Amino acid sequence: MNSSAPKVSLSEIFLTFATIGLTGFGGGMAIIALVERVAVREKGWISPDEFMHGLAFGQILGPFSLNVCTFIGHHLRGIRGGIMAAFGFILPSFILVTLLSWVYFTYHKLPQLQAALKGTNPVVIGLIVVVAIDMGRKQIKSANSVLMALAAFAASAFLKLNAAWILLGAALWSLGASYYRRRCR
Repeated sequence: MNSSAPKVSLSEIFLTFATIGLTGFGGGMAIIALVERVAVREKGWISPDEFMHGLAFGQILGPFSLNVCTFIGHHLRGIRGGIMAAFGFILPSFILVTLLSWVYFTYHKLPQLQAALKGTNPVVIGLIVVVAIDMGRKQIKSANSVLMALAAFAASAFLKLNAAWILLGAALWSLGASYYRRRCR
């Protein structure tokens, strides 16, 4: 738990992340954009830099949108806050996916359902692109960060490297750059 974090009740953490879990569509980066808007801009629970650190940590293991929610909950109220944020975020999805799975496997041969599912794919891709551009504008401010972003993109898109390796490379790059700057003074 962070002493600079605002005092937020466990029930508010649960309800906030349950709302995000219920209303956040598009997965991955689309959810991250919603979490960032609510936790950083609207509620001021966490700073933009802390959010980006949580996003970086969240990339290491498992579903990163859940990891970011857990990170913010932990920032606010320690382990209990992390658990409440994670449970609140997961519960609506669990209920909705269970219901939709039943609908899909009961009615999956209906052409209307197939058409509706195909129509959502371009929207999800568009949401992800918007989030990436928005986050890039906020975080990529120097020649070094532009170079790092391009290298990360190339490593992911062309070399198909795992996000953990890319993050490790970025950390080593940053440490090396910091060492070089101190050495050249």
